[in-house]
Amino acid sequence: MQFDNPLIVQSDRTLLLDLHAPKAEECRNALIPFAELEKSPEHLHTYRLTALSLWNAAGAGFTAEQAINTIRQYARYEVPQSVEVWISETASRFGRLRLVPGPKEEIFQNISMYVQDNEQENTGSKKNQNDKDHSKKILCEYLYLVTESPLVFKEIEASAVGRKYLTPCTWQKVPGEDETVSEKEKSNCFLLKLTDRGSVKQELMSLGWPVKDDVPLIDGDPLDISLRPVAKSGRNFTLRNYQLEAADSIVGNKGPGTGFGTIVLPCGAGKTIVGMKVMDLLKTNTLIITTNISAVHQWISELLDKTTLTEDKIAEYTGENKTIKEVTVATYQILTWRPDKDGPYPHFSLFRSKNWGLIIYDEVHMLPAPVFRVTAEIQAIRRVGLTATLVREDGCEGHVFSLVGPKRYDVPWKDLESNGWIATAECIEIRLDLAKEKELEYAVSDQRKKHRIASENPKKLEIVQKLVRENTEDKILVIGQYLSQLEEIANLVKAPIITGKTPNDERDIIYNKFRSGEIRVLVVSKVANFAIDLPDASMAIQVSGTFGSRQEEAQRLGRILRPKERKSRFFTLITKNTVEEDFGSNRQKFLAEQGYSYRVEKY
Repeated sequence: MQFDNPLIVQSDRTLLLDLHAPKAEECRNALIPFAELEKSPEHLHTYRLTALSLWNAAGAGFTAEQAINTIRQYARYEVPQSVEVWISETASRFGRLRLVPGPKEEIFQNISMYVQDNEQENTGSKKNQNDKDHSKKILCEYLYLVTESPLVFKEIEASAVGRKYLTPCTWQKVPGEDETVSEKEKSNCFLLKLTDRGSVKQELMSLGWPVKDDVPLIDGDPLDISLRPVAKSGRNFTLRNYQLEAADSIVGNKGPGTGFGTIVLPCGAGKTIVGMKVMDLLKTNTLIITTNISAVHQWISELLDKTTLTEDKIAEYTGENKTIKEVTVATYQILTWRPDKDGPYPHFSLFRSKNWGLIIYDEVHMLPAPVFRVTAEIQAIRRVGLTATLVREDGCEGHVFSLVGPKRYDVPWKDLESNGWIATAECIEIRLDLAKEKELEYAVSDQRKKHRIASENPKKLEIVQKLVRENTEDKILVIGQYLSQLEEIANLVKAPIITGKTPNDERDIIYNKFRSGEIRVLVVSKVANFAIDLPDASMAIQVSGTFGSRQEEAQRLGRILRPKERKSRFFTLITKNTVEEDFGSNRQKFLAEQGYSYRVEKY
């Protein structure tokens, strides 16, 4: 027993971190690669070891032995043997099933059966040569799913995914065969269609069997692109060490098992630059998908400023402009649009319109479910997800893992702050009483209505006015959920407002005025949560949010984390003794995991 150590490891795989112990901060950083934060009160933080957290760690090269050694190093009491065994067994599941190249077969496919909608499978059957008017000859590619364990082989064979997608087979040597395939793996082998690659990975993941994908990826058409040493804006442009490491973690040696994954970096740390560095390393046609048109324009602006690409090589594919070039920047919204509720997604054709060699999923934690389905089809293309947090309120982190790729790179927010790469930030929660005239209405309302009443507490208007009036040196963002509340605030503080109804041209004008200093206060709805670069914002006032969304909390804090001389401040207005307090506690978990603490002020 080492009573000075900060970590208490419990047999239910929870880890209690004593914040007052000497090595607490050091231990917190050591846990980030492989443990998930659950609770974060003042004195003890609770982490949990999960299968997904261990598999993400394994995908980045972090071994079970390293995880066990970490908890042993910081444990106050002896680590339960059952926890160590579980870590070893769970982590070892990553890599026990591998995808490797399989044979190719020429078949005739009935053209009339081809359905462009990605949700329906292209099917074909062998047909007589005389039927060529209605058929075309195609090369049907297969993959092998292999394991060294006969027991694992039998379990997968008996599962629903095995019956649906996999055919037990005898190994046949294929051109360019992966020399790392062992004799045991060749004895426990399934055959599957190349087009089922993503679906198999996704469904096996849900069974607790993450697949290591060692099938080489296609190169795509070449693209002449390099990063500029001096940006067009005239500033010297040098990548930071962590940006280079993040890009290299994706590209690797360009061999099997590389070329896909997720990069987790805080807002303001330069995720866009990491994406551009990956493009520079791969030099191939690239499709970039992001959250909104303002973010599309921002990506295009950054590409023109910091790379050798010219305007004739970059296209925008949005509701306003549907052009396709060597580098195309699109929105999730246009890809998931369809004229009929149950009809096909016509813009999914963008994924097949060029020989893409790279797809960048910006803000990958926002990836919509329909895009997951098409992503399952395009597993042969190199892909990278960029995000500040892998937290998804729908619990689909496993889909990101299996279809886009495991977390390859992460760095603690506080580490970047201490090195000056992101701004120092102070988080302040202001708690205020519910307005008297709202108390009865609140008492008799259902849960959803209670949240709205608490969020739109009229007393919040006084606080916003006071903060804006007293902090004249700050550039301030007022962020909220409910449009009527935001419109009232905008009128009171005489500031422009951006919501989902604001035309895109007008949004860009307002953002530029804020960046240039022409306006000091900007009121924004959740449309500004993602992928918007407002580097001089030094204060955010959050008046309402999406229930208990941790990802939203991370994104909103990120709006004020661009490096600057001033200390940034993040105010959250919470109505006391209401459901908003409970939701607020959940939202703060992510910030606590990153090392931020809230200072509470009462009003």
